[in-house]
Amino acid sequence: MSLGTSVAALLLAATGCSSTDGAVSITVPTPSPEAAAYCRALHKELPRTVAGLDRGDAGPKSELTAEWGDGEIVLRCGVPRPAKMDDPMAKGTEANGVNWLLEQPDGTGPRFTTTYRKAYVEVTMSEAYAHDASPLAAFGASISKTVPGL
Repeated sequence: MSLGTSVAALLLAATGCSSTDGAVSITVPTPSPEAAAYCRALHKELPRTVAGLDRGDAGPKSELTAEWGDGEIVLRCGVPRPAKMDDPMAKGTEANGVNWLLEQPDGTGPRFTTTYRKAYVEVTMSEAYAHDASPLAAFGASISKTVPGL
């Protein structure tokens, strides 16, 4: 079997084994041990519902991620500091005592990342929340309690 044939067979096998049940898959961050400890504490304090959406069961299981409403709202803790934080023209918002950097990548909903915290917490939302940052308020108390400011 040639290398090209082997690669093609491997790709077909991987595609055939991929999940098609519509389950949300979240990329798990790889934070420092200090940030991971804050994230584990945050995970225990996260709300059961956000914006009327129930907390889901996204994979892979991790104390660094959570989702609500089948991926409508996704939280990842311990993400790298966004380069956009260096931009003096970057947009931000405050919700329930927590400051957030707003990024709006093309073709997706908004992405918010905490600022002035010892671990960066990222919340992405579906396009349905393109002009609605109100779900962020649900995370304020949990983040303030578990992820110290700088």
